[in-house]
Amino acid sequence: METVILAVVIALVAVVAAGGLVVGSRRKKQLPPAPPSTPTITTPPAEPGVGDEAEVPRDEPRRTIEEVVLPDTPGAPDAVEELPAPAAPELERPEPSAGRLVRLRSRLSRSQNTLGKGLLALLSREHLDEDTWEEIEDILITADVGVAPTQELVDRLRTRVKVLGTRTPADLRALLREELLTLVDPTFDRELRTESHETTPAVVLVVGVNGTGKTTTTGKLARVLVADGRSVVLGAADTFRAAAADQLQTWGERVGARTVRGPEGGDPASIAFDAVKEGISAGADTVLIDTAGRLHTKTGLMDELGKVKRVIEKHGPVDEVLLVLDATTGQNGLVQARVFAEVVDITGIVLTKLDGTAKGGIVIAVQRELGVPVKLIGLGEGADDLAPFEPEAFVDALIGD
Repeated sequence: METVILAVVIALVAVVAAGGLVVGSRRKKQLPPAPPSTPTITTPPAEPGVGDEAEVPRDEPRRTIEEVVLPDTPGAPDAVEELPAPAAPELERPEPSAGRLVRLRSRLSRSQNTLGKGLLALLSREHLDEDTWEEIEDILITADVGVAPTQELVDRLRTRVKVLGTRTPADLRALLREELLTLVDPTFDRELRTESHETTPAVVLVVGVNGTGKTTTTGKLARVLVADGRSVVLGAADTFRAAAADQLQTWGERVGARTVRGPEGGDPASIAFDAVKEGISAGADTVLIDTAGRLHTKTGLMDELGKVKRVIEKHGPVDEVLLVLDATTGQNGLVQARVFAEVVDITGIVLTKLDGTAKGGIVIAVQRELGVPVKLIGLGEGADDLAPFEPEAFVDALIGD
């Protein structure tokens, strides 16, 4: 029995000793610090609201409204000087139209020497046989004089050369000049009717096919009229070609002419009507109406041109209808002229591009075809290269000095 008791005591002592070792080892380890009871949170700066200052207010002196000095207060600093408005562009002064063709004669003669000099060279031959007369006919037809006027001119030349007998260069030149001048017909009335009436301005309608230079011609014609002392209003009734109205307005601004325009693709008759109305209210001398290019083979477009003219006539008569023809198209221009003459009453012809490879004989042919005079000719790309047609100066340029 004593032995059992002793064993129990030894076991208890062993258990107590083992428990002490475990507790000691736990005390040697460092435990992490306990978390704080309430965490510290840093609040981000608030974004400014509507009407708040974007920056943090600073401690700086502020003025009251009574301390603010107004510009009108005596002793106040000078107000900021306003910049002057940009000056209006200086208007151009076009050359006077009188004698302009004479000044441009050298440009015309350079492109027409084939006709005049070729005829003089053939007529100066000692013997004028049938072959020579055929060559003369070929030169005239090539120069777009036309078949009927060519035969008429050759017949008259044959008769007069036989009567003349001896032919000096001066005699031949005078003979050729006289006959060509007869064909050009100096008896035509070539005056542009651009003077205003008692209550309405003169109205000039510019028509033609695409690419003949109608808008440029209208702008140049405005310069001619301004140079002659006329006040001008421009009507941009070409609403189908992009930038046509801008182009015409630029021409007008150079000489101080107002341009009436409408939206792209708008009704051209309405714009033409408004342009004449503006001319009446402004007391202008002349209103120039630029129309869209017409294909002479399209009936609808040609009918619309007739409508434009009829709408304008609600204000008053159309004084001039100028048909613009490209001189380089030759006989094809006559086909165009015939169709336009059927739709509107053409009163005058404007021949453009007569300074290049154009044939001077087209002047004779188109007048014969329509019974309408050539009133203006274009001799280059310059702003003042549109000249009133003068038959004597034109023929002198054809045959040279």
